[in-house]
Amino acid sequence: MQAEQLVKELKSILGEDKILHEKLDLLSYSYDSSFKARNNRYVPDVVVTPTSTEEVSKVMRLAYEHGIPVTPRGAGTGETCGALAVNGGIVMDLATWDTIEEVDVENMQVHVRPGVVHAELNKHLAQYGLFFPPDPGSSAMCTVGGMVANNSSGLRAVKYGTTEQYVLGLEVVLPNGEVITTGGVNSRAIKNVSGMNLTKLFVGSEGILGVITKIRLRLWPKPKARGILMAIYDDLEAAPKTVLDVYKAGILPSGIEILDSSAIKAVNEFKPEINLPDAEAILLFELDGNPASVEWEGKEVSRLAKQRAAKVEWSTDPKRMAELWQGRAVTASAAARVRADGSRIFAGEDISIPLNKVTESLRRIKEIGKKYGIGVVNYGHIGDGNVHTAPVINPEDPAEVDKANKLIDEIHRTAIELGGSTTGEHGVGAVRSQYARLEHGAALDVMFTIKKALDPKGIMNPGKLLPEEGNNHAASASTGS
Repeated sequence: MQAEQLVKELKSILGEDKILHEKLDLLSYSYDSSFKARNNRYVPDVVVTPTSTEEVSKVMRLAYEHGIPVTPRGAGTGETCGALAVNGGIVMDLATWDTIEEVDVENMQVHVRPGVVHAELNKHLAQYGLFFPPDPGSSAMCTVGGMVANNSSGLRAVKYGTTEQYVLGLEVVLPNGEVITTGGVNSRAIKNVSGMNLTKLFVGSEGILGVITKIRLRLWPKPKARGILMAIYDDLEAAPKTVLDVYKAGILPSGIEILDSSAIKAVNEFKPEINLPDAEAILLFELDGNPASVEWEGKEVSRLAKQRAAKVEWSTDPKRMAELWQGRAVTASAAARVRADGSRIFAGEDISIPLNKVTESLRRIKEIGKKYGIGVVNYGHIGDGNVHTAPVINPEDPAEVDKANKLIDEIHRTAIELGGSTTGEHGVGAVRSQYARLEHGAALDVMFTIKKALDPKGIMNPGKLLPEEGNNHAASASTGS
């Protein structure tokens, strides 16, 4: 179907006010935060903004009939081209569908549409003394639908886990337009082991199996108290050992963050007034719960950290906590400023490493950066082994772009070699699918089987998560990113 005819058909289904097809509108949907998107343009043929399950179903039936690719999209904050129309077709923008349908306080759950922004949801839930725990770090802009599609986690995954642990059920429109409800059609239960766990199948599937149109989330009571501890290390190896000491003591912080020397330098150059100490590493522990337990755990973590750290500070004072956390809060922005002629690129940025390999991974990433002459700022969620790498290059220099692609490829391969994953929270998208065979082996064939069963025409977000079947051994050779 030609683009003009497609626009005409969609207008008859949704009305003109829910269709975008002018060149400037389409260009605004052709990118995300990823390095790959910076170097390529993936322009859709048309954008639709449905706000009902019926509208989504009608669009999917049309697309299925004519074999037109459909790419679901939330806020567009991704870093892997996951919400970009790499094969053209329809982009389905769900960000405007932001209704909080119901807060079921008695059953500790909430029903929302995919466009609800994470921070707005938790702001709404606070009046009930509840919250949705995963914190992806982009809370002010990311949508819950995007979090479910990518199984987001973030700063507090150590204690609270990832998004999948809170999704009790989903309403999903399948590629052929059929609507299903997972987790029980009328269920309000928190526990349900009836039937196959289709909910978990769709969480993290990055839109390649269907369009998520409604989400039932489990909620937790909002903690009454919080504290922050900063520990400063002259020896990088000592930092992960402290984390293990804390776990062995039976303490589970809500978050544990690390900044290595590259991140410390970047923060101090970006905001000198923060004045982080010159060190090999800084750990930040966040503890939450009831006031008495937070105070006890804070003192105990302080005692344990002092065994290895050069300096330790613990506080429950809101002003001082904000000051202690400030260095971590600006790290991502600081990384972009370490070179006057360069900028931070989002690629190879969220590998996941076994806890006992975090130090080795940080050392090796520094070596890889030196090999290609590229500065890399390292930080991340050390409590669950999620290492963030921020390469800084001049993206206008083709030679540096080529070196960056090689560096990114080595970072991904290093993660797999160390027993980790190419991504801990930002997803696969079109950027990391080439490593699927290397990481998953024969399990990849099962993924292909599921994809074919639910999407036999291959119209749902093609080019994402899974490699093209004819090229599913791609990671056996160094191909760049």
